[in-house]
Amino acid sequence: VAPCISRWVLDGHDNDTIPDGFILLGFSDNPRLEMVLFVVVSVFYMVTLVGNTTIILLFHLDPHLHTPMYFFLTNLSILDLCFTTSSIPQMLVNLWGPDKTISYLGCAVQLYIFLGLAAAECVLLLVMAFDRYVAVCQPLHYAAIMHPHLCHKLAFLVWATGIFGTLVQSPTTMKLPFCHHHQVDGFVCEVPALIRLACGDTHVNELQISVIGAVFLMGPILLILISYGHIAKAVLAIQSREGRSKAFRTCSSHLAVVFLYYCSATAVYIQPRSHFSQKRGKFLTLFYTVVTPTLNPLIYTLRNKDMKEALQKLFGRDRNRTSSVE
Repeated sequence: VAPCISRWVLDGHDNDTIPDGFILLGFSDNPRLEMVLFVVVSVFYMVTLVGNTTIILLFHLDPHLHTPMYFFLTNLSILDLCFTTSSIPQMLVNLWGPDKTISYLGCAVQLYIFLGLAAAECVLLLVMAFDRYVAVCQPLHYAAIMHPHLCHKLAFLVWATGIFGTLVQSPTTMKLPFCHHHQVDGFVCEVPALIRLACGDTHVNELQISVIGAVFLMGPILLILISYGHIAKAVLAIQSREGRSKAFRTCSSHLAVVFLYYCSATAVYIQPRSHFSQKRGKFLTLFYTVVTPTLNPLIYTLRNKDMKEALQKLFGRDRNRTSSVE
């Protein structure tokens, strides 16, 4: 992957205009805060790894979870694992000590992966909303509509759009004429922070990020809101209280994840250049990079009856095996 990305980012640059690397400033002016953040981010990252890996294992081990809803949830867990691993290890290195540097190629690779997975997650959350719409509004036709062939096509669409999104935005961002100090006012190599670092004309890049934001952020959230409008209407039409409660439980976890992810990501990307990566933007970046991927598995496992039962079965088997060995 790295050689391919290096050809993309080096094309269009003169050798003497390519920086050796960048300095990720983070909160370098506040070392105490950085040490606190190092501990907090480390804990969140470990919980992210354990929580999302558990969901992936449960899906593969428990046949009762082989449904479209958990298939897409597994894809979300894979995305979150890759998304956090593309940025958090480097972030922890920079938070730990005085060395805040990242190589030019390392920054490019991080940007390509980070942006592609973020775009893919936007589309995946839309696909999951469609799945919930069919489950609530078309329950009798759910199995016929959400058949495995369609689910795999939708999963392919998610990953393909992520690749498309990053190949549109990342090359032009890495070809910007960066200022000589090479100090990125952020924790990761993301588009807003790199645009802020540019010393030349960035109008094309700003237009690009607005279009990409509209396609991958505003477009999906609008469609999600429309689908949940139909879902709300269908839920209110259900006569039994138990039926309404079950329908609400089916959708509430996904809606909570959508709210957490889109609110923070939109606040970072849908704003003028003059506000890119200020102190508030840094905390928002930390939120959707570190906190949201940690909360996703907790929301789905703690609020989902099937996931809790699958966990109990898994630990029950382990206990039975241990007792039989003894």
